[in-house]
Amino acid sequence: MYELVTLKDTVRIPPDRFGELINEVALEILMKEYEGIIDPDLGVVISVVGVENVDVGKLLPGDGAAFHKVLFSVLVFKPIQHEIIEGEVVEVVDFGAFIRLGPLDGLCHVSQITDDFISYDSKRRALIGKETGRTIQENDKVRARIVAVSIGGGIRSGKLGLTMRQPFLGKIDWIEEEVKGTKEEKKVERKEPREEKPLARRTKKKKKSKSK
Repeated sequence: MYELVTLKDTVRIPPDRFGELINEVALEILMKEYEGIIDPDLGVVISVVGVENVDVGKLLPGDGAAFHKVLFSVLVFKPIQHEIIEGEVVEVVDFGAFIRLGPLDGLCHVSQITDDFISYDSKRRALIGKETGRTIQENDKVRARIVAVSIGGGIRSGKLGLTMRQPFLGKIDWIEEEVKGTKEEKKVERKEPREEKPLARRTKKKKKSKSK
């Protein structure tokens, strides 16, 4: 999900910055251009980590600035389909819960939260299971799987679809209960005596003597 990526680009250094350290100027310009953007291939660019190399600049007619080819690294957040993630519920509405996953929010539709029938409590801003009584509300920690990824260009234009309707997914409290129940079932199975089958007796057949 988080990854360091090395990129190449051309940076325009204005003439009023010529006396400064070239790497620091290039880093400042790249941070303004890249941080916060969402790219279909890269994902969300969180931070420009550093400038690795700056080539000799070139001057273009009619422009007093210098243009330098730059090699630099960025930290990106790229959600992957079917990846399991953990996040925090930041908003609950009647059609689902929005879950914060680093720089992006994902939507878990009510149909993808649990197998139980769910109703929305507007006063508590919570989703409540009819049979189980389980609730989802703001600040809950959850584990989900990414089932849909839509990332466009620009700023904050990514959309993620999530599901929690699989084993060991959902609210962290639910998962702990499920794991505990599984362990108890295994203990009971170990304690139950095994039925021993009686050993079958082997009978030797007597050979008939041949009469001369």
